[in-house]
Amino acid sequence: MDAPTTTSADNGTSGGSGGGGWFTPRKKPETPPDGDQEASEGSRLAAMRPVGRPAPSEGPEESRIPRPPQVTAPTERPLAEPEPAHQAARPIAAPGEPTQGLSRSGAATSQAAQGARAWSPSAVMHSPAAQTVPAPPASDAPQRDAPPEPRVPPQRPTPVSGASPDAVLIRRTMAEVGPIADKVTSYFYALLFVRHPDLRSLFPPAMDTQRDRLLKALLTAAEHIDNTQVLVAYLQNLGRGHRKYGTRPEHYPAVGECLIAALSRYADQIWDEATEAAWVRAYTTISQVMIDAAAADELVAPAWWYAEVVSHDLRTSDIAVITVRPDQPYPFLAGQYTSLETPWWPRIWRHYSFASAPRSDGLLSFHVKAVPAGWVSNAMVHRARPGDVIRLGPPAGTMTVDHTTDTGMLCLGGGTGIAPIKALVEDVAEHGERRPVEVFYGARTDHDLYDIDTMLRLQQSHPWLSVRPVVDAQAHIQLPDVIREYGPWHEYDAYLSGPPGMIRSSVDALRDIGIPSDRIRHDSVEELVAASG
Repeated sequence: MDAPTTTSADNGTSGGSGGGGWFTPRKKPETPPDGDQEASEGSRLAAMRPVGRPAPSEGPEESRIPRPPQVTAPTERPLAEPEPAHQAARPIAAPGEPTQGLSRSGAATSQAAQGARAWSPSAVMHSPAAQTVPAPPASDAPQRDAPPEPRVPPQRPTPVSGASPDAVLIRRTMAEVGPIADKVTSYFYALLFVRHPDLRSLFPPAMDTQRDRLLKALLTAAEHIDNTQVLVAYLQNLGRGHRKYGTRPEHYPAVGECLIAALSRYADQIWDEATEAAWVRAYTTISQVMIDAAAADELVAPAWWYAEVVSHDLRTSDIAVITVRPDQPYPFLAGQYTSLETPWWPRIWRHYSFASAPRSDGLLSFHVKAVPAGWVSNAMVHRARPGDVIRLGPPAGTMTVDHTTDTGMLCLGGGTGIAPIKALVEDVAEHGERRPVEVFYGARTDHDLYDIDTMLRLQQSHPWLSVRPVVDAQAHIQLPDVIREYGPWHEYDAYLSGPPGMIRSSVDALRDIGIPSDRIRHDSVEELVAASG
């Protein structure tokens, strides 16, 4: 299924105009001389310089945010990323306190030193070198077959009472610019590309979705600025994902400087020194979390994986089940998703959920529905064939099974949203569990139940599994309404996957019948909207 997405950057890795493309050898990126960017930009935002890059004519940089304790990079890549949307909120550190989980040493050196990895479609898939050579820098951009990248956690109101001073100022700014968000983001990107034209290649050719993603990221940071656990988990996932775009530590100060310039221009009625200082502190922390997460991830995983299409099964005129073989082991959990880029649309990434639990042969499957004007989805459904090579970003998402309990599972899959639901069922079966699993497979017509035979075969093999197809055109009732006729569900964990509208209405229905929010798991609705291409 189409899950959340992103678009990638160029940097010689994805076929942009930066010299060298997807199918040509990449050059090792040049590291800008120390301080050259800061010198040209002025000293106003010097505090946003990545750790390890002292300002011109200064000693070691005095960060406005206290250094947290050093954290050793993990030696093993976690299979599942913590998802803010499914975690309970925990009080965040005040502006003067260290942000948990940050490591401040060596990030710039680590990421900037990524090696080059040349390839050809045949060499990548069959050369032993492809298994060991570290991935070159990639650039990060936002998917489903849609816009670019990290998943934005669902926005849940945070009580204003007890908020830190910085949180109050940041939320005040976002409230001020909210009605003119499109102007703010357009101005930000125009400023960024004029002042730093070399960064244009890190973004997709079409910037409409990317503009939306910036706003969503800001809203997430503003909403969770006082919730360290949620914000740090979100930013770490974002930092790891940005590796595939070619994002490097030295890019962050330029972005921060232009972002604050745009905010100060359009929030001029409330902007003052205190507000600017709050944004500088917040952005410094945000960028450092992302830099550190990327540096730690670089030690244990490539920036992306190449994967060869080995099977293309056209189930309907616009839905295909596609199976690929990655060029090296790809660790993930059932219920997660990845971002995907095709060679026909470089730097355009879309999110798709894995349609099966991890397999012994290492193959990965996706259910892709071609949507109108969808660049990636149409390419995958109507153009991709066995032998074609695509790129995959790292796995993400926490809509996974908790095998420490035997709680029943209520699974709702609409359209290609049945893909991760099928993966969850396979995962339960492979663990030998007999917990009750109730699957509701929603579709508009019989024709759209393209994977019903597979689900019914699973039901025949596992007595604990129940599969109920729900066809809108026949029952004249939608999936969320059907749930109310069954149950009770108060002792079940709910898993939702499908179109954004279905997820929203299903969440409301489940809450109405007594399932608490922390037991309802689904992909971010905001990301799904962005990933509709």
